[in-house]
Amino acid sequence: MLSTSNTAELNTPGDQMLSKYFESETKRISKNTLSEIETIEDWTTKKIQYRKQLREMLGLDPFPERTPLKTQITGIIKHDQFEVQKLHYQSSPKLYVTANLYVPKKIDRPAPAILYVCGHGRVKINGINYGNKTHYQHHGAWFARNGYVCLVIDTIQLGELEGIHHGTYSHDMWWWNSRGYTPAGVEAWNGIRAIDLLESLDYVDKSRIGITGRSGGGAYTWWIAALDDRIKVAAPVAGITDLKNHVIDGVIEGHCDCMFQINTYAWDFAQVASLVAPRPLLILNTDRDSIFPLNGVTRLHNQIQRIYKLHKKTENLGLVITPGGHSDSQELRIPTFNWFNKYLKGESTLISQTATKLFTPKQLKVFKTEPKDQRTTKIHDYFPRIKNNDSPIPNKVVDLIRQKTFGGWPDTFPALNLKKVWDVNYNEIRFTAYDFESQKNIRLRMYIEQKNGADNPKSIHIHALNEDDWEQFLSANQLTLGEQLREEIAIANIKKNTPINDETKSKLAKKLNGVRNHSEAHITFAPRGVGLSKLTPNKRHNTQTRRRFMLLGQTLAGQQSFDIIQCIRAIRSLDTYKSIPLELWGKSHTASLITISAIFQKDIQKINLNNYPKTDKEQPDYLNISRFATPLQLLELAKRNTQVNLIQHGK
Repeated sequence: MLSTSNTAELNTPGDQMLSKYFESETKRISKNTLSEIETIEDWTTKKIQYRKQLREMLGLDPFPERTPLKTQITGIIKHDQFEVQKLHYQSSPKLYVTANLYVPKKIDRPAPAILYVCGHGRVKINGINYGNKTHYQHHGAWFARNGYVCLVIDTIQLGELEGIHHGTYSHDMWWWNSRGYTPAGVEAWNGIRAIDLLESLDYVDKSRIGITGRSGGGAYTWWIAALDDRIKVAAPVAGITDLKNHVIDGVIEGHCDCMFQINTYAWDFAQVASLVAPRPLLILNTDRDSIFPLNGVTRLHNQIQRIYKLHKKTENLGLVITPGGHSDSQELRIPTFNWFNKYLKGESTLISQTATKLFTPKQLKVFKTEPKDQRTTKIHDYFPRIKNNDSPIPNKVVDLIRQKTFGGWPDTFPALNLKKVWDVNYNEIRFTAYDFESQKNIRLRMYIEQKNGADNPKSIHIHALNEDDWEQFLSANQLTLGEQLREEIAIANIKKNTPINDETKSKLAKKLNGVRNHSEAHITFAPRGVGLSKLTPNKRHNTQTRRRFMLLGQTLAGQQSFDIIQCIRAIRSLDTYKSIPLELWGKSHTASLITISAIFQKDIQKINLNNYPKTDKEQPDYLNISRFATPLQLLELAKRNTQVNLIQHGK
């Protein structure tokens, strides 16, 4: 079952439903991962495609332009065995990366080099950021003392110029999903440009470059090694586990957005890891790491091992498990150092020196004053490639959106398994409730209101509800349908005998008169996460639930749009409503949902949109949607199939 830090709060039917849904979707994706690879020829054919897909999911397809690095050394620290160059470079214009370059003394020929990518080790003293490169300085020093050139680079979140890794986790920046943005992509790009920097140094042997890092740095090690063959040896430490750990066991709750690709193609993480094959790869972890659990790491290793076997290079894959939790331990460092010595220096010698910190953070700081033109701290506003105008878009955009935004929709429509729940007549109006299955484990309810005896209504109106609308719907209708709505009222925590004010009574009476006096059918529908399937009212839990969708190659809003399509299919499956003109009604969030539905469902006569969102920061998050269309362009796509009525807010 879905894990959370507050499991006692997982008590709503919606939470339980999504828990089962996440489990079934995770199993489906895991089963499909690398399933098409049976021979080395299969791998050779697919590897190029996989790598291109990974670049895309990191926001790096095509790669940004390799502009001049503009490397500047701001100071040098002398040690009796090496020197440390304090430097910065621009991986893209105005995207500054601060770094320390450890260079051994007495280099008489080009030396092997290590790119060390840092994990989450904050060093902030009296409000001054010194960068996580200062936290991990002992690694750079060890490599330099043993004949390696080592470049240790800061990350966006914890560097001297502090950006954001926690957009969806902490800041409600759900539009990151819409723009296909993940800080993992920026970190990967900064690392690829770091390799460019190392290759520019005449004392570095370009054929002997390795990469390592732990935790977040372990994750970036995977991205960079998977994308760039210039990395000859990799040793990621505690930086990856499988989808089951993240989604079902709840490990995602311990990780920021920088740990994940935007999972457009619904990969399990073994598919990322396998792209390092057949180069030497050492996977390191501890046996009690709560955010990289051992069972997931071993499952992932077994999948990667199959790819190395196809290459007949099993000796190039290693797995080291040491005792302990999530820590930078000496037990993990020693096999890492041995691995690089073996594959970059061709030797296996006793590790006699420990990795120790030799400098204060202040000594290793690069900037005295921050560059005024820097974009590092707001790179999420500049890095994604998005549609920024509302010019006409080609027909193929609909196919692109279906594949890359709504790829989490089933390939074929699931069976609805429609079932009538209750049916009652009240004051000349017939009220009926039906349940149907939108996807496996997603069972939803729709309510039909119609003049009693009107077997052939002139039109159908589907009202898609937000949570506030849902509670208003129940509050009003408990006056007339309290007994039939008892389950719904209980879930919404509305007291059955709560006094209803005169305004609510007036609105209800007006609505009922309208139904009695017109031959129309009104369907009230709440998609998943709303109404009967609403989630626990805990912001942190809801945030982590929404983040799980992205790891499945979906978003909650994207699947809600599919629920509306399934609601239409459910209505059309009833003989009375097969070919009657259909209108949809939505407000704000649901106005956007029904617009998406209308793009893909062609038998809607009209959509009525109240307070339709104007920007991608206002609209619900649909995976990658902003790469292909603005909210206004989505309206234009909907207009190809239906009439669009925009209603001013409050009308």
